[in-house]
Amino acid sequence: MSKPKVLISDKMDPNAARIFEERGCDVDVITGETPEELATRIGEYDGLAIRSSTKVTPAILDAATNLKVIGRAGIGVDNVDIPYASSKGVVVMNTPFGNSITTAEHAIAMIMALARQIPEANARTQAGEWPKSAFMGVEVTGKTLGLIGAGNIGSIVASRALGLKMKVVAYDPFLTEERAIELGVEKVDLDTLLSRADFVSLHTPLTDQTRNILSRERLENAKPGIRIVNCARGGLIDEAALKDLLESGQVAAAALDVFEQEPPASDHPLFSAPNFICTPHLGASTTEAQVNVALQVAEQMADYLVNGGVTNALNMPSLSAEEAPKLKPYMGLAEKLGSLVGQLAHGNLEKISIEREGHAAELNGKPITGAVLAGLMKCYSDTVNMVNAPYLAKERGMEVREVRNSHEGVYHTLVRVTVDTSQGPRSVAGTLFGNSAPRLVEIFGIGIEADLDGHMLYIVNEDAPGFIGRIGSLLGENGINIGNFNLGRRDAGGEAILLLSVDQPISADVIKQACALEGVKVVKALEF
Repeated sequence: MSKPKVLISDKMDPNAARIFEERGCDVDVITGETPEELATRIGEYDGLAIRSSTKVTPAILDAATNLKVIGRAGIGVDNVDIPYASSKGVVVMNTPFGNSITTAEHAIAMIMALARQIPEANARTQAGEWPKSAFMGVEVTGKTLGLIGAGNIGSIVASRALGLKMKVVAYDPFLTEERAIELGVEKVDLDTLLSRADFVSLHTPLTDQTRNILSRERLENAKPGIRIVNCARGGLIDEAALKDLLESGQVAAAALDVFEQEPPASDHPLFSAPNFICTPHLGASTTEAQVNVALQVAEQMADYLVNGGVTNALNMPSLSAEEAPKLKPYMGLAEKLGSLVGQLAHGNLEKISIEREGHAAELNGKPITGAVLAGLMKCYSDTVNMVNAPYLAKERGMEVREVRNSHEGVYHTLVRVTVDTSQGPRSVAGTLFGNSAPRLVEIFGIGIEADLDGHMLYIVNEDAPGFIGRIGSLLGENGINIGNFNLGRRDAGGEAILLLSVDQPISADVIKQACALEGVKVVKALEF
């Protein structure tokens, strides 16, 4: 089996390449290529490790015919078209924790620089002035810091600010009261934060909901003399409004490490604004952080390519390298059940329910759901996998429901897949024999045990004497060898199901002959 092949297309710590090699990958380090050069090369790689320079566009992804994972050494993934990557079945990972301390420390440094006007004082002193009376700063002790975003980086900033004897209030829709108490901060709404904060520091991603979260209106209604720091993402602040309010004094000072457009134009309006400090996106720029994110992205990508572990993925549920071996047989079962129901159910499938029972209920359910959808969506796409299957299901308006039942029924572990069809709900269920071998145990309410593998023939017929002989004779006459014979029925003389495993594909002509047999209701060829 050949090793996964990885391309490192941006400059990063050389130890990243060593980690890829130690963990079973072949790696090439080729940086500084044009998009056209990268598009020509990328088709031979399973993994792409990047920083901020490489732009992973639809054109690149279209050319990346073997690509399975993109790893961003850092937190921001603005340079990756994640929806398109998802539609192509490519996992996108980042390293959100490798530069957390570095970015938090930069925010604290910006706060101190604003409080004491250090950059301007330095520039004028080095220019030969001694402008002692021109700079009257403020203490941070006892001041209120407002955090917009109290996640990983925001929580570190809170800790450092509390160490400086500041009071901290935080706005974050995902911050619980318990977590706020643990951090030592007060949870407030955004308007309250802006009315009380002496300093504001932003630590939130850029989304449709957070774009211009500090709008002109909000800044105009903020506490007069507020000081603002943004070491998160450009676009969170209305930059034109910030310039005007710095000039009016409503905003006393501002420090930006990020801009809406980077690099900003040399005549950016904020560059002429009073009490304005900026740095060229240095939040993650320390030796320690650059080493950390490079090593982390290599470890994460290698774990995925070699062991199936998924860490810090932005478009797929996390799956640790330890979980992967335990979940692998369940994911195999789930994909087969999804494929079965997809091949048998007719019409537009609008709703699907995935139920886990017994031991299966104790496991990470997201990968199991992804595997079911991957099997099901093969009816719609021949390039579907666990990454793009949820995307394809959502694109088709499919409602996905997950149910977890911890009780153990007839089987110690069970996965059931139910879809709503024009004929009503249709359900299939399976278990694992010996905790490893996937086995179908129920189909449309009829108990039947079967391996789902290879070429199969599915028949619904009236339970009557002689039918098995007739179908056996028909297949024999057509030179089709039967591997396994699996039967189930609702009751004697009622509806019965026959699942046959055969050694070659079933032709349309054989299907037609089978449909003509007495008592046959449905005949369908299946492939697994």
